[in-house]
Amino acid sequence: MQAKPSVVVTRPHKEAAAWVERLTQQGFHTFAVPLIEITALPDLAPLAQAWANLQDFDAIMFVSGNAVRQFFASQPNGAASPFISALSRPRAMVTGPGSYAALLACGADPQAIDAPALDGGQFDSETLWQQVRSQVKPGFRVLIVRGDSAAGGDTVEGIGRDWFAQQITQAGGQCAFVVAYQRLAPVWSPQEKIRIKAAASDGSFWLLSSTEALGNLIASLPGHDWQHAKAVATHPRIAKAAQAAGFGTVLESRPLIQEVIASIESSL
Repeated sequence: MQAKPSVVVTRPHKEAAAWVERLTQQGFHTFAVPLIEITALPDLAPLAQAWANLQDFDAIMFVSGNAVRQFFASQPNGAASPFISALSRPRAMVTGPGSYAALLACGADPQAIDAPALDGGQFDSETLWQQVRSQVKPGFRVLIVRGDSAAGGDTVEGIGRDWFAQQITQAGGQCAFVVAYQRLAPVWSPQEKIRIKAAASDGSFWLLSSTEALGNLIASLPGHDWQHAKAVATHPRIAKAAQAAGFGTVLESRPLIQEVIASIESSL
């Protein structure tokens, strides 16, 4: 029987640990190389203000699981928890299973969450919009909870977030934004860089879930040749970015564990 390849999980630390555990249980040699560090904001006043004004909004849209976790981590003492029933206002909106699971972990009622079908074909802002567009009438107000990057630039999250906000506005609604966390590029030791370079040419599959994370990887090894590297990208835009970066093999998969495994195994 052919040995399973190694998988490099590039999600932030908290998310990476769960993916490493689950892939290891499936027989893959798996290790984490987080390409984005998630940190709290130095100034929590805007988040506190957002919590104070929650009832001014018809919906809260979270761009990621980290947006959910950091938003709830800033919940002021005594502030009522939102999303506790199907009749809750505001409602929660998310684009994928990671954010959906994060909301459940924070006590949200599934009936208070709008999300793409978990057995559907795609998890992104476009698919979410198809689910919620009928709710959006003139005057409908949405708070979008996002992260902030020191590097700046477009990401899949950012492109989707801005596109979603544009649809809300065009339908007569209004959007406000609040930053819930910071995204930073990781800093690696020389020994860690040696390991990363090895994984770029030894047949390992890099599990990529962010164009920003991919950019951090490329920037950390300037001039490195990625033609022997393999990637599994969880969105078409990420796959396109990996191809542009020079990855020799780029597979696409939805961000579900069994589909990532199936994608890798189909290429062997």
